[in-house]
Amino acid sequence: MDLEGATAMVTGAANRIGRHIAQGLADAGANVAITYRSSHDAALNTLEDLCSRGVDACAIELDLTEPADCARAVEQVERDLGPVDVLVNNASSFTPTPFPTTDHQGWYDSFDVVLHGPYHLSNSAAPGMTRRGTGSIINLVDLSAWHPWPNRGAHSVAKAALLALTRQLAVELAPTVRVNAIAPGPTIPATRFTQEQIEHLAQRTLKGTWGDAKQVAAAVRFLVESDFMTGECITIDGGERWAHVRSRFLEEESGE
Repeated sequence: MDLEGATAMVTGAANRIGRHIAQGLADAGANVAITYRSSHDAALNTLEDLCSRGVDACAIELDLTEPADCARAVEQVERDLGPVDVLVNNASSFTPTPFPTTDHQGWYDSFDVVLHGPYHLSNSAAPGMTRRGTGSIINLVDLSAWHPWPNRGAHSVAKAALLALTRQLAVELAPTVRVNAIAPGPTIPATRFTQEQIEHLAQRTLKGTWGDAKQVAAAVRFLVESDFMTGECITIDGGERWAHVRSRFLEEESGE
């Protein structure tokens, strides 16, 4: 797909990785709609940045837990910028969900944001993509889709389900709409992280460093422009997924 003049919708794009993805799409010539939940000021800042890149853009407040709100958001993008050609489901939730528990709301909310929101947005955008004969949907997962994270059960299970949804929609929407996923590793440290935590997470990768959000944005563009790629997941984690293998081998070797 040629991104010049296309319309892209990126959720959770007021800041962090979503902002970089939106910027990358704008630099490729796409008009970009970003959504946000509560980061109003940051969204306006990102909107101004996108417009400065010579494309049309809009910012939409979106509650991913509300199916009707998802449909409304897609309709608004179509009114403001045109039919959605690219949908990037980037917004996420990292709410702690200990188990067992007597409070299940965190579980339900996490699934609504991570899985159900992308499902409803895809459901609203796909018919138009199918009619026009082209479209690209990209879902952002992470390593928890393969490896459970303690105290983050809802997040881990929902991300695994989102990866499964990626493959399912690739089958359902073929051959006109391609659906892929990206699994970033450590990319942008949370503001609450200490320097010790940042260094510890870096050492959990084979590269020994944090990644760059621009590399995730580049992967999004690659997937949009790669017309023969669908149902796949690109992992950009500096080898974090396999670092434990090397660490274990070195430990065993040093013990001999």
